[in-house]
Amino acid sequence: MTTTSTSTSVSESVQLAPSYNLPLALVVIGVLVFLWQPWVGGAIALFAVFLLFQAVTLRLIFTPTALDVFRGETLIRRFPYQEWQNWRIFWSPVPILFYFKEVKSIHFLPILFDPKVLRQCLEQRCPSL
Repeated sequence: MTTTSTSTSVSESVQLAPSYNLPLALVVIGVLVFLWQPWVGGAIALFAVFLLFQAVTLRLIFTPTALDVFRGETLIRRFPYQEWQNWRIFWSPVPILFYFKEVKSIHFLPILFDPKVLRQCLEQRCPSL
């Protein structure tokens, strides 16, 4: 796989670097809530551990024609840009959710990767959406 790149060329593949901000913030919130409501805090902390595992194992790669999702060296899913109808990153001050709509389905992904490079790649590869 390629390394993280901030190149502006659309003809190159860009692998997004992982970001652990969201899972770690949820761990802190889970611990604080645990002091007040143990079951709710435990559920939040468990979800945070799941997201942390996903941040460690998943990789998003923007190729010239598609967004590829890898787990390790295995390609899990390919999302061709030509099938995209819309995309959005929710809550710009602290990005937490990435949404995109394809012709046949919608997808919501937690921000487990560098949000700045994600936005750059989306604006380069899907600017008219």
